[in-house]
Amino acid sequence: MKNILYMVRNQLCVIAFLVVMFLIIVSGNKKEELITYNVSSINSIQAVHLVSKYNPEVVETIYASNIQEVLQYGKTNPVIFNGTMTGYGPDCVGCTGKVSCPPRNDVRNGNIYFQDNDYGMIRIVAADKSIPCGTIVKVTGNRLSEEMVAIVLDRGGVIKGTLMDLLMPSERSSISFGRQNVAYEVVRWGW
Repeated sequence: MKNILYMVRNQLCVIAFLVVMFLIIVSGNKKEELITYNVSSINSIQAVHLVSKYNPEVVETIYASNIQEVLQYGKTNPVIFNGTMTGYGPDCVGCTGKVSCPPRNDVRNGNIYFQDNDYGMIRIVAADKSIPCGTIVKVTGNRLSEEMVAIVLDRGGVIKGTLMDLLMPSERSSISFGRQNVAYEVVRWGW
């Protein structure tokens, strides 16, 4: 009888051990997704912004006073500059209803946003021809919101220097926007 109790106790210990091991294996089999950011595949200004986000002392932000300084430093350093913002509609005089930069979206349907792979849904602006298409800017100081992210996808005959034109649903709606003094920060230089 003593031998039978000893064997039952040993078998229960083995079963308990197997159950515990099974639970450990099952609970440790959770998949974790590791998200990485391939810095080598992005524009240099994006890499600079990524580095400056985590270590701001490493990268100097340039405060440009004119468009020549923006063009000089915009590709390699974070650049902040003051400028003016106005509004325009796709139905303005001389407008075709399509933005002039690729992918040449038709904006006559009132779609004033662009879906960017890196920055999501952002506003469309027209800028000086010297600022490349696909440039992303953060705009502060306007009356639409505290901070707005926009992409340069259009040009205009009178859009020169630090003036940018914000795409509005219609020319009529752009009238109330007026002319505003804003600050621009280049987040991405071109595509």
